[in-house]
Amino acid sequence: MAEEIKAQSIQKHMEIDQIRDDLVVLKDGGLRAIMMCTSVNFALKSTEEQDALIYKYQGFLNSLDFSIQIMVASRNFVIDPYIKALQLKEREQANELLRIQTAEYIEFIKGLTEMANIMTESFYVVIPFAPIAIKKIESKTKLFGKKGQAETKLQEQEFLECKNQLWQRVEFVASGLRGCSIKSAPLTTEELIELFYKFYNPNAKEDLEITKAKELRIQ
Repeated sequence: MAEEIKAQSIQKHMEIDQIRDDLVVLKDGGLRAIMMCTSVNFALKSTEEQDALIYKYQGFLNSLDFSIQIMVASRNFVIDPYIKALQLKEREQANELLRIQTAEYIEFIKGLTEMANIMTESFYVVIPFAPIAIKKIESKTKLFGKKGQAETKLQEQEFLECKNQLWQRVEFVASGLRGCSIKSAPLTTEELIELFYKFYNPNAKEDLEITKAKELRIQ
């Protein structure tokens, strides 16, 4: 009973109304698409490569006529699945020497994770879209000084139209990121649910957004 009350309390303060069609629908009717992105090891690049990357990134940002949010999520790295995979390889190894080396490597990894707090980072870009009706409501709210968040339900046809416009933005952002040597993949409904579940439940089982968005859709 206590957990149910706690869940209702959390939902009351969340801005999310529902997650559907690979999008986050807010209580005010706004839509959000979330893309998982790879990273670039900037420090390992030469000065010329760094300058070129900065120039491309600057051009990408200047090309946007809408806002985006860049987010980094850090979580403790769960080593158990990797250890189990190594143990399976150890048992299947026919070469005695390789089997011994695999066992020693497993012990090394276990010791390393016990000594250090290893983190894994995931990178996201949040792309918004607010229907015209929402913008009008926000303008009136500001004009008359009303407080609180106005809840607006989109009609199905309007939702589909807004969804199409939002996906155009997603494709534009994905293209701009590719120019900066960054690969990206929009999260599906299942992956979005997992992502937000783990945001509000930090101790939840680590699945890494359905295995890093299916390895960025197989690259």
